[in-house]
Amino acid sequence: MSRLVYVLNGPNLNLLGKRQPHIYGHETLADVEAACRALAAEIGLALRFHQSNREYEIIDWIHEARETASGLVINPAAFTHTSVAILDALNTFEGPILEVHISNVHKREAFRHHSYVSTVASGVIAGFGTQGYLLALQRIARLLEEGAGGHG
Repeated sequence: MSRLVYVLNGPNLNLLGKRQPHIYGHETLADVEAACRALAAEIGLALRFHQSNREYEIIDWIHEARETASGLVINPAAFTHTSVAILDALNTFEGPILEVHISNVHKREAFRHHSYVSTVASGVIAGFGTQGYLLALQRIARLLEEGAGGHG
């Protein structure tokens, strides 16, 4: 069984550490990627780590993951609340999907309380800062060990 996991990041996460640090902290996305790669090496996962401000690129990576990956971690950022297209792409992925949000979206504006992605995610991690990515990778590793496929 493949131990490849895609970690996908949506719009504006390229500005992590610079944009609204009072909400998102001071770590950069490069810091997050380095921490994810270090943990992945410890727990026997291979990673593909991507970020895009373009919805179609995220969809293309989900399609690519269908063919190569066993698990998917996604922080869709603002696309969480708007993208039926990303939801449709995620519906084609057969492995576990974990949705990650750095902030606690439920303590923020009302429009952030709805997630299209949550309807297909195996789990949602919100409000743990960038540590949420590491928690998601640990959970994906456990699900893969247990042979848990699919979402739900």
